[in-house]
Amino acid sequence: KNENDEIIYIGKAKNLKARVSQYFQNSKKAPKVQLMVDNISSFEYIITPSELDAFILENTLIKKHQPFFNILLKDGKQYPYIKTNLKENFPKFSVVRKVKNDGAKYFGPYFGKINAYELLKTINYAYPIRTCKNEIKINKVKRPCLNYSLGLCSAPCCEKISKDNYREIVNKAISFLNGNEKEMKKVIQKKMEIASQNENFEVAIMLRDRLKMIEELSKKTVVDIAKDAEIDVFTILEKNSKIYINLLILRAGKILGMKNYDIDELPTETAELLINFILQYYSNKILPKKILTNINLDFNLIKEALKKLYNKTIEIIMPKKGINKKLLDMSLKNLSDHIEKDQLLIKEDINIKMIESLKNKLYLEKIPIRMECYDISHISGTNKVGSMVVFNYGKPLKSDYRKFKIKTIEGNNDFACLQEVLERRIKNFEKKEDISFSKKPDLIIIDGGKGQLSSVIDIIKNTAFYNVPIISLAKKFEEIYTPNNSYPTIFSYGSLELRLLQNIRDEAHRFAITFHRELRNKTTFN
Repeated sequence: KNENDEIIYIGKAKNLKARVSQYFQNSKKAPKVQLMVDNISSFEYIITPSELDAFILENTLIKKHQPFFNILLKDGKQYPYIKTNLKENFPKFSVVRKVKNDGAKYFGPYFGKINAYELLKTINYAYPIRTCKNEIKINKVKRPCLNYSLGLCSAPCCEKISKDNYREIVNKAISFLNGNEKEMKKVIQKKMEIASQNENFEVAIMLRDRLKMIEELSKKTVVDIAKDAEIDVFTILEKNSKIYINLLILRAGKILGMKNYDIDELPTETAELLINFILQYYSNKILPKKILTNINLDFNLIKEALKKLYNKTIEIIMPKKGINKKLLDMSLKNLSDHIEKDQLLIKEDINIKMIESLKNKLYLEKIPIRMECYDISHISGTNKVGSMVVFNYGKPLKSDYRKFKIKTIEGNNDFACLQEVLERRIKNFEKKEDISFSKKPDLIIIDGGKGQLSSVIDIIKNTAFYNVPIISLAKKFEEIYTPNNSYPTIFSYGSLELRLLQNIRDEAHRFAITFHRELRNKTTFN
């Protein structure tokens, strides 16, 4: 934990003393490791009954707290699935990003060149399956919607189709998602020819593009792989103290996607890191039937952990021959190619260098890990709003951004608006109800000049923020103003510290203008 009692790293170890000691040895460390060490204030530990319990607890705590120094999957991106619930009388298909334990069927995940939304459109053009979100209640709807007239829906809401006949259509769509494209090709081809004969060329061109997409999907079929194969391949390599992972996904005998991950993680054993990556990856995804890896892991441990976490038993192996080995080699080849390109571009962590440099240039007592920047936006005093953007370790932390609608200030008065925003920010900090507001910044930045800075200095006096450094950045000449100093500080044009301040200032300006426009549009059209 750091001095604010915030968790910055979570790890596990059989020998805790050895694991912790390695961070404090007098040796050269990577910038990120050194920054973590500099911010350690205390630590806590939990003793678990077994290694399996340690793995599960670590995975659970990391997902809950998301510490900066050991989040493997930082973007948090959830790849889309196509979902249908066969428990409904008249099921529909939809694209979702969250997998739930609701008994529905999920197909995917889709990423890369295979677009889940385009697949769904293809299904809807080929088969008259309903797309409405309404619950089907027979005899409640007197006439079908426009989609029925266009041949895009069979109108089960008006009893234009029986439940059994509708289910046959749904089964055809499921067959397509399970890898059988022949029936879909025939349907699209026939509809394209009819549209062309009727001189409806726009529809014909659209259907032609759908046909090309289906043919492209067919090319992704892997020979010798079973039609019902569900395989994820994880390969991991290390190069110049940097870890790389490649993920290859196969469903229904086809390669649905491939992605490379550059791991920005504190030093740990490669095998342990891959296990952690796998456990975190499946936190909101459907487990496949089989996982392949290129290194020896404690496979029984992973199987037990996945079964305990996600209630599914899978096969996990390091293949030596056959089609599984070919898939592994394919993943490794792509990963090696990615590493070669990345090593040409690799640089030190520039964000950490920027905040370290900013600390020195502004003579701050500590590195400004959390920086908050404030801006005001309005037109002639109307629809006044304020913005608060947050940079954490030199990077935008968009989950902590907040916006303010100015409530107490009349007319065009930026100084008073800034005062209101800072007052509300400090009051919210004291309430401890909002996650972002409950955190104390290491540096406050005001978008503006000396006047804007002076207007808020008195606001933070005699509050919990009295010791938080505060500066302002004037846009015209990029002048930096600090309290009790009549003359501005000017950083070299293009310097790391100035670029960082410009980035956060411009982001606050963008965020404020966006909110102002939203508010203005609502006012105009209402």
